[in-house]
Amino acid sequence: MMAKIRVAILFGGQSSEHEISCISAGGILGAIDRERFEPILIGITRGGKWVLVDQSAALEIIDGTLPEVDPTLPAINADIHGFKVNGEPLEIDVLFPLLHGPYGEDGTVQGLCEMAGIRYVGSGVLASAVAMDKSFAKPIFAAVGLKVAAGTVLKKGEWSAAQIEGLSYPLFIKPARSGSSRGTTKVKSFGELTSAIEHAFEFDTKVMIEEAIVGREIECGVLESAGSAKASAIGEIKILGNHEFYDFEAKYLDGATTVVFPDDLPPGVTQAIQSAAIIAFNALGCEGLARVDFFYTDQGEIVINELNTMPGFTATSMFPKLWGHVGVSYSQIITQLIDAALSRSGHVTR
Repeated sequence: MMAKIRVAILFGGQSSEHEISCISAGGILGAIDRERFEPILIGITRGGKWVLVDQSAALEIIDGTLPEVDPTLPAINADIHGFKVNGEPLEIDVLFPLLHGPYGEDGTVQGLCEMAGIRYVGSGVLASAVAMDKSFAKPIFAAVGLKVAAGTVLKKGEWSAAQIEGLSYPLFIKPARSGSSRGTTKVKSFGELTSAIEHAFEFDTKVMIEEAIVGREIECGVLESAGSAKASAIGEIKILGNHEFYDFEAKYLDGATTVVFPDDLPPGVTQAIQSAAIIAFNALGCEGLARVDFFYTDQGEIVINELNTMPGFTATSMFPKLWGHVGVSYSQIITQLIDAALSRSGHVTR
């Protein structure tokens, strides 16, 4: 009998998406193929401490309370020589980094893995970093012919109202390097602008301002298979209740959104969105997986919003739902990503 592949599921982290990462880890832990893989849970606390997490840990929303990594758990020493607990090495075959946002999805952990000689799921250092910083990803998308929203970039302490002149309200104010819509505000007039910008600067030192795109919110998953990128079904986000946009609470806390698989788009639009998702994936040099978010306007334009190299990964998250619609199960996605990481020669050269 062959030894099981030891998969370290890395989650939590120091970003504002700590809790969502924990929920994603719980999802993978419940769905991973135990016949082939032996999962190990590694949590990163809000303070940056690495700990070994027991598989009985609560990694789900309970009575509206979001999970987080317990800092009192056994410490892990993580460096370029690998991962150790009490001086004993954790034998890891592959790392599945479920860190959303800064200090994880931005190329930092990927760089650590490269230096430590550990194979890992998902995009490499550069693609992760560029996708995380929307102010860098946006001009790359535009350069390959994808339509993007009009806007500008502000730096903390170095911006003026003149930079916003010429943009039409409503505007979206958002951190350049955050996710799950944390720190994002929709403003409808100049009077609301300063407080929204200050709020965004609480999450990042660089803030993007973009004209609101009126259109349907459509997302598409990309999964690498046998070295080539393939697009999933497309899904449309329908916002219920009184949410102005697809914000953090609407996404995770109050059931204010639903996902539909549109069948009323004009001929060729679905294929055009799928094609655009793959173009975006390849333009940034992504690997493994991504979820690409678009707007489809009343004028028939497809506008790219962003690309996530490590989208939310619970069984009910958008990415697994998109693939489930075309017959690829949550467990199959996990297996495919791990196998791709193990077979990839481009990352770790040791």
